[in-house]
Amino acid sequence: MVCCGFLLACSSRPPFEVRQVAGRVRLLLGQLAYGDGATLQEAADDLVARVLVLAMAFRSSGIGPASSESPTPERAVLEFLYELGQIAAAGDDIRDRLFS
Repeated sequence: MVCCGFLLACSSRPPFEVRQVAGRVRLLLGQLAYGDGATLQEAADDLVARVLVLAMAFRSSGIGPASSESPTPERAVLEFLYELGQIAAAGDDIRDRLFS
């Protein structure tokens, strides 16, 4: 895969974590995003929607200046987002890559 002009191996995704918050399910994708729902399926659907927005925003405009208080994004996370953006831009569903 080529990302930003560099040949890259397929990036790994951040780890998942499932929590219960106020009687609802929260599915976290590392520190990147989360999805909430009454069921795990609803939380997963919400997570997909949120990650898709992030991936397409990153693909279209990259990352702007970060606050000195913000942690620097990990390269693997940026590669993962870029890969998801490529999948979505090709008209494919990101779910297989997101949950693999």
